Order: sequence, then structure tokens, then C-alpha cells
Amino acid sequence: MVLEMVLESLFAVVDVFWGSRLGADAIATVGLTESVLTLVFAVGMGLGMSTTAMVARRIGEKDPDGAAISAVQAVFLGLIASLVLGLPFFFLAPRLLGLMGASPAIIASGANYTRIALGGSGVVLLLFLNNAIFRGAGDAAIAMRLLWVSNILNLIFDPCLIFGLGPFPKLGVTGAALATFSGRGIGVLYQFYRLGKGTERIRILARHMRLQGAVLWRLVRVSITGILQFLISQASWIGLVRIVSLFGAPALAAYTIGIRIVIFAILPSWGLSNAAATLVGQNLGAGHPDRARSAVWRTGLWNMLFLGSVGMVFIAFAPWIIGLFTQDPAVVPTAISCLRIFSCGNIAFAYGMVMLQAFNGAGDTLTPTYVNLFGFWILEIPLAWWLAMHTFMRVNGVFVSVVVAQSIIVLISIVLFRQGRWAKQRI
Repeated sequence: MVLEMVLESLFAVVDVFWGSRLGADAIATVGLTESVLTLVFAVGMGLGMSTTAMVARRIGEKDPDGAAISAVQAVFLGLIASLVLGLPFFFLAPRLLGLMGASPAIIASGANYTRIALGGSGVVLLLFLNNAIFRGAGDAAIAMRLLWVSNILNLIFDPCLIFGLGPFPKLGVTGAALATFSGRGIGVLYQFYRLGKGTERIRILARHMRLQGAVLWRLVRVSITGILQFLISQASWIGLVRIVSLFGAPALAAYTIGIRIVIFAILPSWGLSNAAATLVGQNLGAGHPDRARSAVWRTGLWNMLFLGSVGMVFIAFAPWIIGLFTQDPAVVPTAISCLRIFSCGNIAFAYGMVMLQAFNGAGDTLTPTYVNLFGFWILEIPLAWWLAMHTFMRVNGVFVSVVVAQSIIVLISIVLFRQGRWAKQRI
């Protein structure tokens, strides 16, 4: 799961790396689009979280047919969500860029990038969802391998489509979106092939391919709060980007580079968190809540050690790391500050994500929803605005607000986890 999340994070890093060769406007386009795409990630993560919990519970109960039926209902939901999100995004892409604070120049050069990235968001949803099925079944290695395929294709297509290498057309920043869409789309096709072929733990057969009202409703019920939970947290990034945009394209470019590097480190930690969610679900299904609790504390410790070490490296070598992406003197100082400030919160990020995923793995999606609502919208966004607009910190105040909010979130999560109500959840 750690390797899977490393690979997932490569998509955005590769886009920013090659896009940075086209200037600050191109980087800003990627950053603004990715901030809106977090809404799609929220839906995918919410559906995926509930899918992992339900499939893991059925596997823990030694019910492979139940796991397969749950997986099919999840795919149905994913296909519906792909249409509901993809079509409006495709047609409204330029307007969305404008609402996010993009300049006319950014809209003119980046509208097609945004249209492809957001209009093709169905492949993101299905990639998340199918991998959640494999994770819930305990087949995380399959999810990792298919992301290898997707990323290799993206790595090849990105420079070819951006710069027009060989027989490929020169599409600029639009080529980055097309490359990512192609890599993810081929990955989704491979996922469906593996689900049909089957694994040791799960296989979808013809008899499973039908709507099951009761199972579908249970999945929807758990997913609604899960989607709301991730929408609350992911949409907060849109609020942060909107505040950063007030300081111009160089600040947006700096934020985009800094946050992509941080997410590259954080997503592997999500792999550990997803492992904790799977272990919680399977152990609760098998009737071992104490073992589930032990797995969470142990995973939190290892996650903290890993991400804390990465944070120290980022703080020490921030100028060199940022230099790999840009040498623009208007961008570099802010990007270095962004990377260093975010890295100071790595330990809080690490422990908080494990705690919240533990609740999700048990099917208790409401507790993380309340925690995220308080941490991100009642605390983080108002604090970011105040620090950026009314103190000497300026744009750095946005970055500081994230670290403060994450620290509060982890403290609240630990207290709630110790209370143990998650272990009594039924799904």
C-alpha cells in the first residue's frame, strides 16, 4: 500500500516537473486544477473508504461472495459518480479557473488542461475505487502493480505530448493532462481485467453482476458520510489556494510545487493508514477488536517515524529540492518556505491520518467527518485568512495554518479513538 501511494503521488509530481519548464502560468494552471480535482479525490476516497471497510469485513467473515457483491455495487456507484461529476466539469472548466482566481492569461493557456483533467475525472474515481476493492480483500500488491503500468505510461507520454517529441503533437500544458488521463485510463482497464480474472481472495463472476438493493444501500449510507468527510478536508485546500491566489501567479506556482512535494511524501503514509483501515475491518469482522486496536497504535508509531524523518530531510535540503523544479527568483523563496513550514507538521499529519483511517476501517465515518469539519473549516481556513491578510506572515501564514490545524486534529482523534466507540460499529 505504501508503494501504491508513492506511485499515485507520482502523477501530480511529474505534471508539475514538466509543466514547470513552461513557466509560472503553467504551474499555476496545474495547481488550480489539482485543487478542484481534490473534490473528485474526496468522492473517490469516500467511496473507496466505505468499499474497503465493507469488503474487508466480508473477507474477515470468510464470505468471498459477499465481498464480490459489495465490490460490484461499489463499481456501479463509481460509474454513476463519474458521469455526474465529469460532464459539468468538462463544460465549465474555464469558468472554474476564473472562480479560483486565475488571470486571463492562465485561463487562455490552461483551459484545455483543466477540461481534460476534470472532465476525465471518472478514471480517477474508478482507479481509487477498484484499488479500494483490492485493498479490502488484502490484495494490495495488485493495486501497486497496476499503478506501475499507469505511471510508466504517464512518464513516457508527458514529455512527448508537452514538447511534441517524435510523432506526438506539441500540446504544451494540455499534453500533461492528456498523458495523465491516458495512463490512468489504461490502469482502470487493467483493474477490470484483474477483477474478472480473480485473485486468491476475491473474484467477480457473472452471478455477482447485478444490483443488490440492500448491499447498495448499506454502501451508500456509509459512503455519504465518508464522501462528506473527505469533501470537508479536500475542499479546504480550495479555500487555501483561493487565499494564496491573492498574492499572484508566483505565489501560486510556489504553493503548487511545495504542496506536490509534500503530498509525494504524505501519500506513502496514506498507504500505511490504508493498511491500518484494512486490518481494523478484517479484525473486527473476525471478532478481534483488541488486535485491531493494537494494529492502529503500531501503524501510527511507524508512520510518525517515517514521515518525521522525511520532514527533517525536506527542511534541511529544501533549496536543492525546489531547485529541481524551478529557478524562477520570484517563485523559489516562497516555495522553500512552503516546503519547510509544511514539513514541520509531518508528525501530526502522520498520526492524524492513521487515527482517522482507523475509524473509517471500522465503518465509523461520522467521527472523522466531525473532526475534519472543526479542524479544517472552523479552525484552518479562518486562521489562514487572518495570518495571511492581517499579520507580517503574508502568504506564509496560509502554510502555518495547515500545521496548526493538523496538530489539533491529531489530538482530538487520539482522545476519541481511546474512547472505543468505533469497535462497536456495524456495517
